[in-house]
Amino acid sequence: MADGFQFAFTPEIERVTAPAWEKVKAHVTPMEWRLHAPLIAEINRLKRQKNAVILAHNYMTPEIFHGVGDYVGDSLGLAKEAARSDAAVIIQAGVHFMAETSKILSPDKRVLIPDLRAGCSLASSITGADVRLIKQRYPGLPVVTYVNTTADVKAETDICCTSANAVQVVEEAARQWGVDRVILIPDEFLARNVARQTEVKIIAWQGRCEVHERFNRDDILELRAAYPNAEILAHPECPTEVIELSDFTGSTAAMNDYVLTRKPKQVVLITECSMADNVAGDAPETEFVRPCNLCPHMKRISLENIYEALLHDRYEVTVDPAIAARARLAVQRMIDLPPPAAPARYDLVKARHHVAVELI
Repeated sequence: MADGFQFAFTPEIERVTAPAWEKVKAHVTPMEWRLHAPLIAEINRLKRQKNAVILAHNYMTPEIFHGVGDYVGDSLGLAKEAARSDAAVIIQAGVHFMAETSKILSPDKRVLIPDLRAGCSLASSITGADVRLIKQRYPGLPVVTYVNTTADVKAETDICCTSANAVQVVEEAARQWGVDRVILIPDEFLARNVARQTEVKIIAWQGRCEVHERFNRDDILELRAAYPNAEILAHPECPTEVIELSDFTGSTAAMNDYVLTRKPKQVVLITECSMADNVAGDAPETEFVRPCNLCPHMKRISLENIYEALLHDRYEVTVDPAIAARARLAVQRMIDLPPPAAPARYDLVKARHHVAVELI
């Protein structure tokens, strides 16, 4: 039971949470909903009382994503939306580096994360000290850093990127610095997949997302055999062998747009489990096949600890102002780029021949 809160599924609670129930009822049982709904109603009341917003990442469970999320989507999109809002408090329903990014872009707002243990295997694979050593080894080359990194890493970075714009950012960095090689860190698979989309040579770090690296070629072949009519969408943090066998590769936002725009009859999302549940809430005409790799860090966030974060104003995430200022510059350089002419697809079937990357 959440601290200080009495669960009671009343007719009024049922009424005010009915829109969220319509979104999640295919994935949440009525018995579970009787426990979730009172917390959802109370969280939404507390948000109004405390002038707070909740940023719900695409990997949150459906009752969080559809029940209490004010802004939903990928990590950078959430931080940008929060910065535009008039809210005084930001609750990050995601992982710690996302909360840091929100603080970087909203330095005057209080940023809370419901569980301080909500980390990220990819973000923890590299430190600011590592980046300083990389720059010593490759002087004069621009460092492009994935937004899935800590503030101290961003602070050592020339420009940030997302999985959706990584090709554009790499090419722009090469153009601005007048070089033919760019350092792209920390995700090895994102770097390998970007390398096949550009003439720019890529130097990569050996960081990986523990969710996406577990998918392999055999998984996709088995899905093809079992569901021959399904369209397979993969995240660019997956191994290249997975990307090569998929129909489409893009960020979580790109996957969401693909499903809502193309309306495939049957689809497989090769990413974290909850993504499919959340997209399905807005795409009832599509059947989702669900190969499942859970992110244990994302799953540390629950309705209960979101409620407790709001109730007790915990746990506040802070970033040293000097680090934040330097990190903000790297993020802002990316934000200031014009939008890409078309969303990145990482369509490796049509890509150039296999391109090796230099691993640090």
